[in-house]
Amino acid sequence: MRYKILYFSISLIVLVPSLISLILFGVKPAIDFTGGALLEVSMKPMEGKEINETSIREAAGEEFDLFSIQKTGEGTVLIRSKPLSQEKKSMLIDRFRDALGEVEEVRFETVGPTIGAELLRKTITAIIIAAILILLYVAYRFREFRYGVCAILAMFHDTFIVLGVFSLLGHFANIEVDTLFVTALLTTLSFSVHDTIVVYDRIRESLKRHPKAAFEDIVNLSVAETLGRSVNNSLTIIFMLVALFLLGGVTTRWFVLALLIGTISGTYSSTFTAAPLLVVWENWLQRRKKK
Repeated sequence: MRYKILYFSISLIVLVPSLISLILFGVKPAIDFTGGALLEVSMKPMEGKEINETSIREAAGEEFDLFSIQKTGEGTVLIRSKPLSQEKKSMLIDRFRDALGEVEEVRFETVGPTIGAELLRKTITAIIIAAILILLYVAYRFREFRYGVCAILAMFHDTFIVLGVFSLLGHFANIEVDTLFVTALLTTLSFSVHDTIVVYDRIRESLKRHPKAAFEDIVNLSVAETLGRSVNNSLTIIFMLVALFLLGGVTTRWFVLALLIGTISGTYSSTFTAAPLLVVWENWLQRRKKK
């Protein structure tokens, strides 16, 4: 733990850009949260026609308010707009066919603004409730409040890193966060705390075996004993997620990326953030006692 300043510095190097991006740009919510329609179509333009944002907007006409138009592949376009009924959606596709050429529907989703706002509130509430319950459970199981606080701090370390990365991706690559991203975020919370509890449990056992040893030495011993297990366990997950990211479908790609970032961050924070925080807290308590 003598390198704890280095560990905290590495965390800050990643956290500071993430927090700045979240403050400046936020995250780009999908229609799951904002409400609206998502229409993905495959287009084969007729001779002399070109598929681009201008031609698509002209084909749709002023009647349809298209928020964004994004190419997702060769001849595939993702369109976001205000909520559309089935009739309106069919009318829009017919207009594309008349003006541009052959059009095939790939995906269609629509969410009302009320449902989107309610889902956003429930997501925030779920994260807050999960954090509070984890804090109380860890504090109860280890009989010390500081264990729960440090575990939660490490958990939010991972959360802000995942959010920050997707904030940057949303700003520069137009990547949106949806309900699958929320699932990945909550999974990251549980994984982070699970790995942290393994380290904390070994610290508790080591304190019983070596009651006269210095707390920092106990933490060093416990981290050394659990590091191999944590890395090996995480690598099996990381290899699987990398394979899914490279070979999986487009619909799950960003969900897998969020899990991958959360797994790497959670593995790091459980050893190099949560454990050093306990040491810093213990050193602070000892200084207070001396005064």
